[in-house]
Amino acid sequence: MKNKFVVMIAMALAIPAVCPLCLSAQPRASKLKVFISADMEGICGVVSTDQTSPSGSGYAAARKWMAEDVNAAVEGAFRAGAVEVVVNDSHGAMRNIDPGDLQPKAVLISGSPKPLSMMQGIDDSYDAVLFIGYHAMAGTQDGVLDHTISSSVVSRIKVNGAELPELGLNAAIAGAYGVPVVFISGDVAVCKQAKAVLGSEVVTAPVKDGIGRTAARLVPMAEARREIRDRVADALRKAAQVKPFKLGPVCKFELEFLVSSQADAAALLPGVERVNGRTVVFTSPDYLQGFRQLRALIALAPPR
Repeated sequence: MKNKFVVMIAMALAIPAVCPLCLSAQPRASKLKVFISADMEGICGVVSTDQTSPSGSGYAAARKWMAEDVNAAVEGAFRAGAVEVVVNDSHGAMRNIDPGDLQPKAVLISGSPKPLSMMQGIDDSYDAVLFIGYHAMAGTQDGVLDHTISSSVVSRIKVNGAELPELGLNAAIAGAYGVPVVFISGDVAVCKQAKAVLGSEVVTAPVKDGIGRTAARLVPMAEARREIRDRVADALRKAAQVKPFKLGPVCKFELEFLVSSQADAAALLPGVERVNGRTVVFTSPDYLQGFRQLRALIALAPPR
């Protein structure tokens, strides 16, 4: 009996007691949730509008390339520990990615119009945002298929005095929900703009180097997708170091159209001020409301 008592004491000392409060204090497993906004002009291999329009002869191939670039990013996200990845098709009519071509574990948001356009689906439950296939803003030298939102309507967009590319406008939507943009792929020009707008912490993967607007030196596709996959994984592992890109709270939007008739139409709306032949301004109490108004003004603009 004495020996049995000694053994019981030894076992008790070897196993530390655990109380319910101690258990509740343990950190929960991380559940990484990732949002991807995928455009087309910055996709590996794309250099022409013939490849980005459904009526173009090069479109069928380019939409496959788009899915493959996105799938590389999705794979990188899951390698970094993501438990959920949502992809928003963000080009043109936003029906470019064939659901059958997308990595099966990813969720696809397809079609348009959408209230938040290229960022539809983002909310504060996400941990990080990835931009795939993005392009430089209108007027960028050696920017492949450079434009800002609409190549037939917009010359430039400024918010609080700073001209922004789509990546900045969209990053500010994520920032309004407290979510950082941690990665971008596209041409060299857009990768440089991402660093300038979002900061040096954002990870980039240039898949081509522009030679004018409709030509580029291409990174071999297999290599480009390896870089996207590996750099996405690296970016997500360091996502906590990246701050969300925020604008506001009060935001002044300045929209310069391509032609004066487009500003004529915009100036008819309440709260919109005409400042010159092609430019209107308006102020919004918060960025998201202002962004929706901006998109409405662009959508309502007559063709040039």
